[in-house]
Amino acid sequence: MPHGNLRSTTLAGLLIPFWLAVGVFTAGLAYPGYSHINQAMSELGAVGAPTHAWSPLLNNYPLGLLFIAFGLAVWRRFPGFLARLSALLIAAHGVASFFTGYFSCDVGCGLESPSSTQQIHNVAGLVMFISLVLASALWIATAPRELGSRRFALFSLLCTVVAVGTLPLMAAAVEAHNGFGLYQRLNYGASVVWTGALAWMMLRRA
Repeated sequence: MPHGNLRSTTLAGLLIPFWLAVGVFTAGLAYPGYSHINQAMSELGAVGAPTHAWSPLLNNYPLGLLFIAFGLAVWRRFPGFLARLSALLIAAHGVASFFTGYFSCDVGCGLESPSSTQQIHNVAGLVMFISLVLASALWIATAPRELGSRRFALFSLLCTVVAVGTLPLMAAAVEAHNGFGLYQRLNYGASVVWTGALAWMMLRRA
């Protein structure tokens, strides 16, 4: 891959956290009464939502492309097995993002009696979580070898712990019908910030 193309695909990873933040905030503004504290991000594209038609076009699909592009950059930049495995996981996260956008969840994204479309959405969402958390976990061991950075290894550990540690908080929030949106954003935000940080490290060492 030419140097310019590698830099462009690496910049895609750096753009991801900002695109997500702006995209979700913008869609939330167009959804009367939407709560970032209590509602899931998937509700922005749910059936019946005022943002149903265009939220995936703003969020899921562009982010999917950015993750795939960044996964390609990681693959081409690092020759190590674990690094390239993380690249595949990052790209898989991007593919799953397309599925969560195309297969919307039901009205309110309720967990009881989900439609077949929401079931696909839920599975794709699970793939998104597992793929990016595993990718960050791999860099706990990979960062010292590929980047020469123990600090990024510790940062990867922190992001992985936050992403996994918020799972029980999300489950409790579902039961309490309060706070799910906040914990989901902490959960996904940790992994997305890790992605941007990896891109930044790659650009600094280019």
